[in-house]
Amino acid sequence: MATTPAPPTAPPKPTWDPRRAEPPFPWLRPTIRIRLTLLYGGMFLIAGIMLLSIIYLLAAQALNTGAEPLFRIAGGNDIKVTSDNCPAVNSGLSLDAFNAAISHCIDVQRQSALDNLLSRSLLALLGLAIIAFAFGYAMAGRVLSPLGRITRTARAVAGSDLSRRIELDGPDDELKELADTFDDMLERLQRAFTAQQRFVGNASHELRTPLAINRTLLEVHLSDPGAPVELQQLGKTLLATNERSEQLVEGLLLLARSDNQIVERKPVDLAEVATQAVDQVHAEAAAKGVAIRGERAAAVVQGNGVLLERIALNLVQNAVRYNVPEDGWVEVTTQVQHGQAVLVVTNTGPVVPAYEIDNLFEPFRRLRTERTGSDKGVGLGLSIARSVARAHGGHIAAEPREGGGLVMRVTLPI
Repeated sequence: MATTPAPPTAPPKPTWDPRRAEPPFPWLRPTIRIRLTLLYGGMFLIAGIMLLSIIYLLAAQALNTGAEPLFRIAGGNDIKVTSDNCPAVNSGLSLDAFNAAISHCIDVQRQSALDNLLSRSLLALLGLAIIAFAFGYAMAGRVLSPLGRITRTARAVAGSDLSRRIELDGPDDELKELADTFDDMLERLQRAFTAQQRFVGNASHELRTPLAINRTLLEVHLSDPGAPVELQQLGKTLLATNERSEQLVEGLLLLARSDNQIVERKPVDLAEVATQAVDQVHAEAAAKGVAIRGERAAAVVQGNGVLLERIALNLVQNAVRYNVPEDGWVEVTTQVQHGQAVLVVTNTGPVVPAYEIDNLFEPFRRLRTERTGSDKGVGLGLSIARSVARAHGGHIAAEPREGGGLVMRVTLPI
């Protein structure tokens, strides 16, 4: 007879709990509240004991001083009362005058002892206050030193150094928990930025290559003198479309790169950058009948010259392209104001409502249009300018010009 197999036993329960183990007595955890309570309570207790001890010693000294006899009885059969502290009793006085003089002297001596005790107590209190403030300042600095370390690390991270970590050691309190959480957040941010940079690099290769191949093929076909006119026109249209796609890709890649802070900085003169931008746009401005003017004073900043030139180029190009049909002008100036370098690009042009200003800095946004439909650009110029300005620690602002046009102001720290 076959035996029935025994049912399988349940798998053993895991003995390891992935959750963080709780201490047996959580109220004994050396938190910041408990440590500060013990510190300030102990300081108050020590200061009170010292103050009471000093007052006791001063009071004992005052009592010893006040315990000295006011008068002495001298003489044998002829009794005579003398006193160094109360000279009034040395002369012959009646009994009532003698008692009044003694009472007055006792009051004077008591008041003198109290005044002496008060003055010395105030001096002792002043000394204890100085010691307490100095000790409290030192202890507060010691307790808050981890916050300074966290702040310095956060400031370094703000400069795009995501490899920094706090790695705070010490008791397991709120500050260590904050530092560990901050380290975990930095780890995730570093992975995210690394993935973004990798994506930008891959996209740069994958998007540029086919566009470059298309441009080469179109240029080869357009160079054929025997090609039909219709094919020539189609090739020119496709070439313009391909060029627009290349500008869009370059703008998107530059926008992705410029969102980060600039790590390597070199001295860059905004006047030179603006002059280079004006030279590049001069031919287009002459073709549209737009005059470019303005005085450009030296304004040296620390940053990336290529990106700063892109700011000036985008602003000047927009100022030239979005201008009036006749007698238009663009004014480009650079100067130093209030310890900051300022680039101002002013132009004539259509009237811009104030509520449209914020939309101009959004990607693919143009005045009263959302996306395509214009041959003046791909709608990324001001977005790139804002990102580059932020990466350099500055900002860009726009305001409508009275009579039409815009006033674009870029402010960068020196």
